[in-house]
Amino acid sequence: MSRVWEVPVHDSTRVRDARIAAREACGESGLAPARTAAAELVATELATNLLRHADGGRMVVNLVEPPDGTGTSVQLFSLDQGPGIPDVGAALRDGYSTADGSLGAGLGSCLRSANAFHLFSRPGRGTVATARIDPEPAGRGAPTAQLPAGGITVALGQAGDSGDAWGWARSGGTLTMLLADGLGHGPKAAHASTEAVRELRRAAHLPPGEILRRLHTALRPTRGAAVTVAQVDTDRAELSVAGVGNVGGRVRTGESWSSLVTHPGIVGAYFPAQVPVRRLPWRPDSLLVLYSDGLPSRWTPPEDPGLLAHDPSVVAAAILRDAGSPARPVRDDTTVAVLAPDRRTRTHDSRF
Repeated sequence: MSRVWEVPVHDSTRVRDARIAAREACGESGLAPARTAAAELVATELATNLLRHADGGRMVVNLVEPPDGTGTSVQLFSLDQGPGIPDVGAALRDGYSTADGSLGAGLGSCLRSANAFHLFSRPGRGTVATARIDPEPAGRGAPTAQLPAGGITVALGQAGDSGDAWGWARSGGTLTMLLADGLGHGPKAAHASTEAVRELRRAAHLPPGEILRRLHTALRPTRGAAVTVAQVDTDRAELSVAGVGNVGGRVRTGESWSSLVTHPGIVGAYFPAQVPVRRLPWRPDSLLVLYSDGLPSRWTPPEDPGLLAHDPSVVAAAILRDAGSPARPVRDDTTVAVLAPDRRTRTHDSRF
């Protein structure tokens, strides 16, 4: 879903802006007042922490599909490159604070309010937090909902519409993830990429090459998009990837990363006669990253085992944060989507 809210948080006035962004996202997704209040609380706490503990950062708000596929959820991201949190486990407990005058309830309230809350921090390198607010509150005592896929989308110049979109769907023993980059920017590009994600949900039973051909037909009324489709056959432990256009991909197996090559073309406008499909083993330590061309071309894949074993939404947000800087800002709509084996179980890195 291509609606994006991005708020740089470098002074106290932007805490209110982060809260308003969360409220607007909830209005867009149709969340009830109680869930909207939860999102506003999380946004306020995360933005306040950026000022108190990291000397600023940025909040990003996306719309995503909840685990049950019903309705629309609000995903909040907090990104900073500050001093980091020495003890994440302690920071999540009520009463813990390193700031004078604080009650120390901020991160704990985020953990209680969100349906899924994930936090990753490294001393000297900063912190990434993600919180998902679903249409229905999490049951008391229920475990955090874990998803095998996660992503983050930002728009060029902090515009409201991103031309990128990502999504995922299950069909029997297969899990399919897609990233689409609509041609150009703005609402028309967003329309093309959003249509690609919608069609994926109807075509997830097909192999990647066939999904792309079906997308080509569905996107003809739009301006078209670059699209990469990745599919995991869990029964065969195999990953299949096919792409048309300049959506990049990298896959990690063991301790090495390899790049995935896509075929030139435009889904919905110019479709090649043949689309190569690359097949790779999908192991418990595998990780797939798809990214649009807004990410700097020379970005470096993460090697931190703690990060790589984390929730996919956190991995995606950390890649986006670390690939850019004030001296090297994103030059396009940018999306990073991560697919991982169903092994994520923690809300934070308990080693720190």
